[in-house]
Amino acid sequence: MEDLTAPTGREPAVIAPPRADGETPRALVLGATGYLGGRLVPRLLNAGYRVRVLARHPERVAAFSWGDRVEVVAGDAKDPDAVADAVRDVDVLYYLIHSMMSGRSFEQTDRDVATTVADAAAAASVPRIVYLGGLHPDDAPLSPHLRSRVEVGQILLASGVPTLVLQAGVVIGSGSASFEMVRHLTDVLPYMPAPKWVRNRIQPIAVRDVLHYLLGAARVPAEVNTAVDIGGPDVLRYGQMMNGYAVVAGLPQRAIAALPVLTPRLASLWVNLVTPIPAAIARPLVESLQVDCVVRSWAVDDLIPRPADGLMRYRDAVALALSREKEDTVETSWADAELLDVPSSPLPSDPDWAGQVVFVDERSATTPAPASALWRVIEGIGGQNGWYSSPLLWALRGWMDRLVGGVGLQRGRRSKGRLSAGDALDFWRVEAIEHGSFLRLRAEMKVPGLAWLELRAVPTDTGSRYEQRAVFFPHGLAGRLYWFAVLPFHGFIFSGMANRIAATAETFVSDPEAVEA
Repeated sequence: MEDLTAPTGREPAVIAPPRADGETPRALVLGATGYLGGRLVPRLLNAGYRVRVLARHPERVAAFSWGDRVEVVAGDAKDPDAVADAVRDVDVLYYLIHSMMSGRSFEQTDRDVATTVADAAAAASVPRIVYLGGLHPDDAPLSPHLRSRVEVGQILLASGVPTLVLQAGVVIGSGSASFEMVRHLTDVLPYMPAPKWVRNRIQPIAVRDVLHYLLGAARVPAEVNTAVDIGGPDVLRYGQMMNGYAVVAGLPQRAIAALPVLTPRLASLWVNLVTPIPAAIARPLVESLQVDCVVRSWAVDDLIPRPADGLMRYRDAVALALSREKEDTVETSWADAELLDVPSSPLPSDPDWAGQVVFVDERSATTPAPASALWRVIEGIGGQNGWYSSPLLWALRGWMDRLVGGVGLQRGRRSKGRLSAGDALDFWRVEAIEHGSFLRLRAEMKVPGLAWLELRAVPTDTGSRYEQRAVFFPHGLAGRLYWFAVLPFHGFIFSGMANRIAATAETFVSDPEAVEA
C-alpha cells in the first residue's frame, strides 16, 4: 500500500533544526485525531520532530499508523492540569481544535479552551503557537462560528507567546467536510435551488497546501506574532466550485438558481437532507459562506515559501481527492471527528451489569468458511456494503435519526475494507477491535439509552461461527418503551444479518470481490 505520510515534495525542505541544547525539537498537537491533525502528525515525524499529543481517548491515537511513534498525554483541552502537563518542554504548539459540534455553548467553550491553552503555554514559555483559523473579511458581520474562530486567534495572539494564525477558507481534500458537501450536492442534484451566497467569492485551498503552511509555520522567526491569510490560486463562486467538481467528475454542468429565501438554517437542513454532512456541521459551513472569503494579503509569502511546484489549483485538488477515494487511501475524514453530544463511555464488562436494567439480543450462525473469511466480511460491514439485512429498515432507521438531528447512515466509513478504533461507521463508532476476531461498535444515533453491537468470528473444527450481540442500557421509561417498540424488528434485522454474514463468508472464499450486502 502507498505510504500516505511519506514526503511528497511539497513539504518544506528544511528538516527540524536541533534545539540549543542539542535535543530534537518537540511539537505538541492539540486535535491530533481530527481531520487535519491526523495528517499533520506523521508529517511532523517525517520532518524530524518529536511529537506529543493530548487526547481524551488515547486508544484512538493508538489506532493510527503513527500511534506508537508519539507521546500521548491523556486528558481534555478544557482541563488546566492536563494542558499544563502537555505543554511542558514543547517547542511548537499546534492548536487544531474547535467546538463546532458542542451545541449552543460553543463560543464559550472555544473561549475557555483557548484561554486555558494560552495561559499554560505562557507559563511554560512555549516558543511558538500555530493556530489554523478561518479566512474572513474585515468589513462584514461574521457568523457565530467564524466569529468564534477569530476570537480564538485573538486570545492566542494576546497570550505573550509568539503566535502565527493561518486563516484558511474552504479546504479541499479527500474526506474533508467542505469537499464532501460540494461532491454530494453536485452528484445528487442535476438542478440546484440555492441560497444567494452561491454568488459569493471563495478562495479554496488544497489540504496538502494547508499542511505545507502548517509545517512551515514551526520555523518562522521567533518575533513573529501575527495573523496571515492562506488560500489557493483560484477565486471562485460557490456555484463555480460545484460545476468545477462536475467537470472533473465527468458530470454535466449543473443549473444553479440563487434564491433569496433560503436562510442559513434552512440551507443547512437542506444540506443535511441530501449529503452525509449532519446539520451540526453543515450549519457552520453554510454560515461561513455568507460573506466573500478571499485572501486580502499575501504576507504569508514573506514568512513561508510556497511549495516548489506552486499552490494547487482547485480542479487539481478535486481530482486528487477523487483519486484517493477511488484507491481507498483516504488518510482522515471529517466523519471520524468525535461528537461531543453523544455517549463516549465504553461498554462495561458483564459482571458490572449486576443490578442494572440491560436488554440483550444474541444471535449466531455457523459457516464452513474459515474465520479469516468471516472476519473479512465483518470488517467490511456498513458504508457501501450495508448491514446484510433489511436495507429498507436500516435506511428508515437512518432517516429517522437524521430527522432528530443525528448523523444517520449517510456518514458511511472512511475505508472500504479496513477499520480502526475510533473510526465512524454509519451511525456507529468503532469502540474496540481485535483484528481477525472481534469488533465492538458504540451507537451514536439518537436513542434513549446506551447501545452497543458486538460481532465475532470464532474458529471451529468445521469452519467458523459468527456471534452477534446487541446490548442496550435504557434511560428511564422512554428507553424501555423504545426497546420493546423495536423488538419485533430485531427478528427481521438481527437474525437476517447473522445468517447473511455467515453465507457471504462462504461466497468470499471462492470470490473475494463478491462480498456485498
